[in-house]
Amino acid sequence: MQDPTFDGRALINGRRVAAASAQVFDCVSPVDGRVLTQVARCDAADVDLAVAAARAAFEDHRWSGMAPAQRKRVMVRFADLVQQHGDELALTETLDMGKPVKYARAVDVNSAANCLRWYGEATDKVYDEIAPTPRTALALITREPVGVVGVIVPWNYPMIMAAWKIAPALAAGNSVVLKPSEKSPLTALRLAELALEAGIPEGVFNVVPGYGAEAGSPLALHMDVDCIAFTGSTRVGKQIHVMAGQSNLKRAWTELGGKSPNIVFADCPNLDRAVQAAVGSIFFNQGESCNAPSRLFVEASIKERFLEKALALVPAYAPANPTHADTVMGALVDQVQMNTVLGYIASGKAEGAKLLAGGGQALAETGGCYVEPTIFDGVKPEMTIAREEIFGPVLSVLSFTDTADVVRQANASVYGLQAGVWTADLNKAHGVARALRAGTVHVNQYDEDDITVPFGGYKQSGVGRDKSLHAFDKYTETKTTWIRIDSPV
Repeated sequence: MQDPTFDGRALINGRRVAAASAQVFDCVSPVDGRVLTQVARCDAADVDLAVAAARAAFEDHRWSGMAPAQRKRVMVRFADLVQQHGDELALTETLDMGKPVKYARAVDVNSAANCLRWYGEATDKVYDEIAPTPRTALALITREPVGVVGVIVPWNYPMIMAAWKIAPALAAGNSVVLKPSEKSPLTALRLAELALEAGIPEGVFNVVPGYGAEAGSPLALHMDVDCIAFTGSTRVGKQIHVMAGQSNLKRAWTELGGKSPNIVFADCPNLDRAVQAAVGSIFFNQGESCNAPSRLFVEASIKERFLEKALALVPAYAPANPTHADTVMGALVDQVQMNTVLGYIASGKAEGAKLLAGGGQALAETGGCYVEPTIFDGVKPEMTIAREEIFGPVLSVLSFTDTADVVRQANASVYGLQAGVWTADLNKAHGVARALRAGTVHVNQYDEDDITVPFGGYKQSGVGRDKSLHAFDKYTETKTTWIRIDSPV
């Protein structure tokens, strides 16, 4: 299809509007460096307008007051529209942040639509509770929407991350103000238009693009926002929690960084599958995934054979134009991120890791932001590339000989988002999985989970869980109503 045209204006109270200041910023494609459009540079004034619209929509019950079955039908229609506009949304995502269009369509569009549909279907299927009481009482335990939910999402999976938050928030009856990343704002704005078309009332779902300090901070600090949900870096996530406390003690939920360990034991039941998962998962989405298995621990006795197989796969991940149908690794989101990743690669070399593949910029002549798929061997736990989140196509390989020691190394991180374990020994699989301090542990696969299970982390990987019915906990208040019954019979 032809490149779509883009409207970079905010969407507030059901209408496309320029920023109150009339300021804009360029939305630059990492594919080739071209300017896609100019986007409204929203600030505190625009956030105030969006929050006021969301509050008015919540207080007059135009959405929360709908019967659950009616809200369900609207949410399902929203999901249908996302699918119907899937090609347009996928190409928009690709041009905006650089991922291969085939994955933007097959993964991002489908996952976002599925998330909207799943929470929509759950709307009239989640029951409240009645507590056991004496005959003289009736105790109701009910969930109620928190009110106005602020959402701030990153640039690596713009549609999916937005859906993970807005779907349960909307399904629960809240109003939402979404601040997408300034590096990838376009699909969020289009989603808001599709939500209106689906029947979500004006003011219920608002989108304010802009920079973090100018639009994100005012949203997190806003005294009339009841809850803030954030996905992004641990550094900014800590600031979100501080701002929530400094303002109105709004509920703050964060899904943050990761440095996920992937542990392959010598008794791995399928070495080829383990290799494919290790390589494919770190290079998928150009390595720009918070749960990427960036620390690969391979038992020493099989490491050479494992690396031989891994290196044979690397050429298939050569970066290419992500708008081409056969591309499997595209561009990093922008020049800043590309230079950050190249800086980490330089650090790995300087600290003594052995570069086995990649290590440089690719396709510089295109004006895009491409980095070669990179593998380091001989990585030590104290090296920077083994400790810090790189957010790029860089795999650090470490070896081990002792189970207890590899678990200790895997847990020796400020993060605890995800982990992988490969072994044919059921006792070892259970024991290691229980010992790993991570929100999700994959056994003999990596990333095969779905919307039915929660996603989030331990330690500095965040607070709260996305996905599954557990996500409703973030966007609802629990109320107890105790009723005295003086029965005549």
